[in-house]
Amino acid sequence: MKLSYRVAKIEDIEAITKLSGLLYCGDYSDKKHEYDELFDSNKKYLTNPKMAMFLAFDKERAVGFSHVSFRNDYVEGTNGGPVGYLEGIYVSPDYRRLGIARTLCSMCEDWSREKGCVEFASDCIIENHDSLRFHLKIGFTEVNRFICFTKSL
Repeated sequence: MKLSYRVAKIEDIEAITKLSGLLYCGDYSDKKHEYDELFDSNKKYLTNPKMAMFLAFDKERAVGFSHVSFRNDYVEGTNGGPVGYLEGIYVSPDYRRLGIARTLCSMCEDWSREKGCVEFASDCIIENHDSLRFHLKIGFTEVNRFICFTKSL
C-alpha cells in the first residue's frame, strides 16, 4: 500500500463524485439522477474559492475524500467569525483505521487556517455513532444536539 494525498482538481470530478456518492447515497448505482446531481454539485464545489476537496490515494486508486468550506455565518458552538467547516469525509471500508480520515481532516484544518479561520467545526446526525466517535477521537468537542421539526401548511 502506497498512500498519497492532494487537493482535488476539476479533473478529479469522477473520483470525487464516486466517493461522495458512497457517503451520501450508499449504493447509488441504480440512481443515475442522484449521481448526476452530485456530479453537478461537486463541479461547483471544486471551482468555489470558499471550498476545497482533498483526496487520498492508494497508488492511483482514490480511496477517500474530504470537503471543507469557509463559513462567515454563525456556526453552532463557535464564537462567530470565519469558521472552517468539515462538510463531508469518507474513506473506503477496506482503508479505514489507517489514519486516512485523520490526515484528510488535518488537510482541511490547514486549509482553514490559511483562510484565516481560528475555529473548525463539523456535524453529524444523531444516529451516526461511527461519525460521532471519529469526531471525538480527532479532537472535536460535542457542543449541541437538536431535533428538527417540520409541518405541512
